[in-house]
Amino acid sequence: MTNNATPIEAPESDACYLAMKTHDARFDGSFFTAVTSTGIYCRPVCRVKLPRRENCRFFRHAAQAEAEGFRPCLRCRPELAPRAASWSTEDASRILALQAARLIDEPDAWTDEAVGAAQIAARLGVSDRHLRRIFEAQFGVSPLQYLQTRRLLAAKQLIADTRLPMTQVALASGFASVRRFNAAFLAHYGLNPSALRRAGGAGAPGREGQAIEVRLGYRPPYDTDAMLGFFARRALRGVEVVAADDTAGRAQPAFASLARTLRVQHGTQVHTGWLQLRFDTEREQMLLSVGDSLAPVLPVVISRVRAMLDLDAEPMTINAALHAAFAQGDGVRVPGTLDGFELAVRAVLGQQVTVAAARTLGSRLVDAFGEPVATPVAGLDRLFPTPAALAAASGDALGQLGIVRQRQAALQALARESAAGRLPLHAGADVPATIAVLQALPGIGAWTAQYIAMRALRWPDAFPAGDVALQKALGVNTARAAEEASQAWRPWRSYAVLRAWHAPSPTAAAVAAAASSNPTARLAA
Repeated sequence: MTNNATPIEAPESDACYLAMKTHDARFDGSFFTAVTSTGIYCRPVCRVKLPRRENCRFFRHAAQAEAEGFRPCLRCRPELAPRAASWSTEDASRILALQAARLIDEPDAWTDEAVGAAQIAARLGVSDRHLRRIFEAQFGVSPLQYLQTRRLLAAKQLIADTRLPMTQVALASGFASVRRFNAAFLAHYGLNPSALRRAGGAGAPGREGQAIEVRLGYRPPYDTDAMLGFFARRALRGVEVVAADDTAGRAQPAFASLARTLRVQHGTQVHTGWLQLRFDTEREQMLLSVGDSLAPVLPVVISRVRAMLDLDAEPMTINAALHAAFAQGDGVRVPGTLDGFELAVRAVLGQQVTVAAARTLGSRLVDAFGEPVATPVAGLDRLFPTPAALAAASGDALGQLGIVRQRQAALQALARESAAGRLPLHAGADVPATIAVLQALPGIGAWTAQYIAMRALRWPDAFPAGDVALQKALGVNTARAAEEASQAWRPWRSYAVLRAWHAPSPTAAAVAAAASSNPTARLAA
């Protein structure tokens, strides 16, 4: 099969071959190697025998390799690779194409309608024809070919890692019918889904109530203790449990796993359950266990977990922009969330109070308005309140929890907008529009809106300049000074914020380093 997919050219392809030769995990997901002698394409971390250089073709995206007729490797499993970054400061056409890909990659953006080129174009405010033209120029494939690869790789992961019936796999992966799923699988991979499961050594179906386990890849370095510690300090009673690592000899506290409850509304269906995650740092993977009640929306759960743990970050690009200002923190990621509404509520509760105080208020809110849920994890027994529940809550009921009137008004405004579907809070939402809507609500200012954008919308350039701890870490005294100093770190200011928060002591070095490349910041410093 031949189309306009463009492979990576030499000499860059020579660098790809070297990365593949050394199994360098930093490049995982940044390119894929197609081997002409086998018809297979692999990740750079694949441990198969190194193919001859003349037999290798390199592609930036899995969809390009599949469009050229190559099949995914059953050993390294390209569906486990971190996704490519979708944020850029380059030309507008490239940004538009990357935003289109970001929408395709985000299941929560398409809960009420089928995704297609026309729908994506309408969301981005361009014509269908223009979108196809710039998308093919950027990726070498059409938006529908890109989407088809995403669906097939999602299905491939469910087939390999779970024992879900094929009908459920097809529907969960976005196929309208099992017949279309089987036809697409056979056309792309040369075998039917059942044969792929047998080739992967599938056993008997699991028992009802048994957890589903999948693996998710990420690029090193990754500071797992910093990430799990962040969630541990904010864990709400009944909703989250972060377990300590019992390994002896650790000078600093360490964490072994994070478990929590989850509600997923996909279309008109609501699914509730639990999940647990653990890091396998030796293999640069995260192990995700999910209760079988969430099986029908497993791709959505996987996407949210990837966002929550920032598994798709590209450390080399980010570190190149920030390392001069922040010598430490190259493995620090930006914590996300599994539920944008929950994160927004927690951001409001955290206004002008300590992390511990916000955690206490959040736990009281869960006790009062959260629904009970059964899980096999001790201490994990409640769901976070729904928008409808908080919208219907009285001021007196909220006041009895210690929530002041200004916060009450903000919470209920958030709840009403979310319940009505007017405030999407996920990675596929329009960032400037959502920030504007948030700041129009009572009791929500720039700090809260930027914090929500950073964690719920996954905007890498969010910057809550009014944060006192951030200003202290940067050695400045005003939001304006922090904002001016931050310009040199764009578009990765969210990562700069986390590094500043994790800095061992306040330092003006970060501002000084920024000033060296940003004349405006010199005045602020």
